[in-house]
Amino acid sequence: MKKIAVCALVALVLTACSSPEKEAAQAQKFVHNEASLADAQRNAAVDCDAANCDAAWALTKRYIEQYSDTSVTRADAVAIDTDVPSGSGKASFSATRAAKGAGSTLTLFAQCRGMYGPDNAKGSDYDKCAEKIIKTQNGYVTFLRAHASGQ
Repeated sequence: MKKIAVCALVALVLTACSSPEKEAAQAQKFVHNEASLADAQRNAAVDCDAANCDAAWALTKRYIEQYSDTSVTRADAVAIDTDVPSGSGKASFSATRAAKGAGSTLTLFAQCRGMYGPDNAKGSDYDKCAEKIIKTQNGYVTFLRAHASGQ
């Protein structure tokens, strides 16, 4: 009888933990974070001119090395890539340098293992990954402007 009462209490507590209000709040947070991730991706691009692109590109590599949980595997004139994360919750960043007029557009990209589950559902490490990606991508252009002349 005591075991039944304990099981019933545990079931009641678990039901309360996944109330419709809590699930709605989590869904709303997910939608908000997805919008913030899209904004961060748009914010992670900067144009540079021929006079300062090489310096900005070198700073981009340094920024990626500073924030990625994986090491740089490629760094050339058009791309900087890091290794694919081996563990869940690990973020990696990469960048591209695309010619634009007399200069280039530098863009920072991110990925994180465990961020999404099947059908792009929220994965086990979504919150941790989203926070790191949003912070890092939103800080990219500010970092370049603070360290490179002409940005």
